[in-house]
Amino acid sequence: MSTDPLTRRETLLGAAAASMVAAAAPPDVCQLTAVEMAGLIRKKKLSAREALAAHLKQIERMNPKVNAIVTLVPEIATELARQADEAQAKGAVLGPLHGLPIAHKDLVETKGIRTTFGSPLFKDNVPQEDDMVVERLKRAGAITLGKTNTPEFGAGSQTFNPVFGATRNPYDLSKTCGGSSGGAAVALRCGMIPIADGSDMGGSLRNPAAYANIVGFRVSPGRVPNPKAAFGWFTLSTAGPMARTVSDVALVLSALAGPDARAPLSLPEPGASFARPLGRKWQGTRVAWFKDLGGIPFEPRVRAAVDAQRKVFADLGCIVEQAEPDFSGADFAFKTLRAWNSATAHAGRDHSRYKDTLRKEIEDGQRLTGSDLAKAETLQTQVWRRVQAFFTKYEYFILPVTQVAPFDVNQPFPTAINGQPMGSYIDWMRSCWYISTAGNPAISVPAGFTAEGLPVGLQIVGRHHADFSVLQLAYAYEQAAQVPARWPTL
Repeated sequence: MSTDPLTRRETLLGAAAASMVAAAAPPDVCQLTAVEMAGLIRKKKLSAREALAAHLKQIERMNPKVNAIVTLVPEIATELARQADEAQAKGAVLGPLHGLPIAHKDLVETKGIRTTFGSPLFKDNVPQEDDMVVERLKRAGAITLGKTNTPEFGAGSQTFNPVFGATRNPYDLSKTCGGSSGGAAVALRCGMIPIADGSDMGGSLRNPAAYANIVGFRVSPGRVPNPKAAFGWFTLSTAGPMARTVSDVALVLSALAGPDARAPLSLPEPGASFARPLGRKWQGTRVAWFKDLGGIPFEPRVRAAVDAQRKVFADLGCIVEQAEPDFSGADFAFKTLRAWNSATAHAGRDHSRYKDTLRKEIEDGQRLTGSDLAKAETLQTQVWRRVQAFFTKYEYFILPVTQVAPFDVNQPFPTAINGQPMGSYIDWMRSCWYISTAGNPAISVPAGFTAEGLPVGLQIVGRHHADFSVLQLAYAYEQAAQVPARWPTL
């Protein structure tokens, strides 16, 4: 099959339209975009049950090789798909995700479906209610078929845990898929689901998206509210959408976004505002291109893949200049606030069974003083103000998602980059969590591949709360760059 996106789209749509009347959907249904699939379902050329059957078959084929979906509930999904088809037949108003299969990250609670958080302490945990993210996706018509793998309690950008083991990169099974939304990213890339949810504190939506050649969007804090958050004003962590294209991510965000009176950071714009057309003119738009983020190391092959895309933005009409914000103080602020959050989240639990990196982070958090937290909050505020001042001149900031290409799946985290030691299990992800510290919306889009065939991601950061603007530039880049989907050949 052609790897050219336009040719592939026409081929798939043509084949689908010709054969959707059959009792079972053709295998290439799983390679359709979510927008295409949703359109076929609305036109009754594909049923929710046919879409589900095709994806369950793909899971049977692919999941044993990559270990992305760790809990599968085909009976529940089949009943949901049946109800969706019957509702459509009766003329019900359809949600934007009607009939689309989805698997939820194993950090979000799902009513009646096992949620382990990747921890032996919760290996048999079956929640009694859905988290808000799951509620909204269901309300929009998505069909839950299972849960996707994550590191233990989502800690770290490498997806492995003692309950289910590691999720493998579909482009090279000996390599990591990143994390913490690693199972979601791999399930998407392997055609096991068309849409996914994830979450991001230090890069957990962006890092696995980069490593799987898909799209992951860390939205502004409050864009997808968290009414259960212990720290209601905590800005480092947020839920968000993942998919194979920017348009698909926007579609999912249209269901996830919107205010919630229980969350103090909740933003007022309705989710429907993200369903608008993404087209825009770019002549004269000022874009800042990264330098070295204050001297942090990047593997040459990662830098080369991202730098090769600079011409795409210039060709769009953007004014591209090498410049970057001053992230001084982000290290102390992020690590301190993260440790404080971890200590609070795990208070009263037996930490002795946790992985050593998470246990150390919790212990660091328990030792924090009021002065430490005051310093961290002050430094984060200073970072935020400098970054927002930077964005008065530039509308976008572009940099690599990760500092290294996908590494050995048996290695918990990179201990050095270009000979420079990494002091902790998250130091190799500064290119993501510097942005998290500032809180600006940031999206990971495919930037191509290394010489070894490993995916690399490009990160587009936008102005404060300018989430739709980020989607617009990401969409324009995606259409112009034409980075091949290059489906894994497992």
